[in-house]
Amino acid sequence: MVWLSSLWLPIVLSAIAAHIASSILHMLIGHHAGDRGRLPQEDALLEALRAQHAAPDDYMAPHLYGAGALKDPEIAAKRREGPIVVMTLMPGGQLRMARSLTQWFIYLLVVFGLAAYVASRTLPSGAAYLAVFRVVGTVAFMGLALGYPPSSIWWQQRWSTTLKYMIDGLIYALLGAGLFGWLWPR
Repeated sequence: MVWLSSLWLPIVLSAIAAHIASSILHMLIGHHAGDRGRLPQEDALLEALRAQHAAPDDYMAPHLYGAGALKDPEIAAKRREGPIVVMTLMPGGQLRMARSLTQWFIYLLVVFGLAAYVASRTLPSGAAYLAVFRVVGTVAFMGLALGYPPSSIWWQQRWSTTLKYMIDGLIYALLGAGLFGWLWPR
């Protein structure tokens, strides 16, 4: 068994490496640029939402208000006619990148901290690089990538978008796994 406190350096370095890789993928390479399409008559739609004073929140229309909603003929007709909308409204104003990037970094610390915990309980000091790589990489991949498929399964997000985010998660997990394997206590 390895003390979790002895793994602080690979936890932090893995989070930093994943954060940098994320910045490269999103800002320099921009492979997520086409993940969200532009609505026709976007200005009119935004004005209509502003006129309704819709607060920042998650919404669905037609709204399914309970288990019996699908039996309601009015709801069924609206769903048949379409479209069905699932959306998140965010407040206007400046994009708060610092807040989002800080939350992302904390999330990375949590994921790699959990991966470190599992590895520290399953691997001895001096474990082989590949053994550490496998455990940390698997746990980190689970935390960084497997949360995306439900968006495609339930909310019809394009599978291509989901797969791109899962590939991102795999890259971050592999970076962290490599750092843990290299820095594992001997």
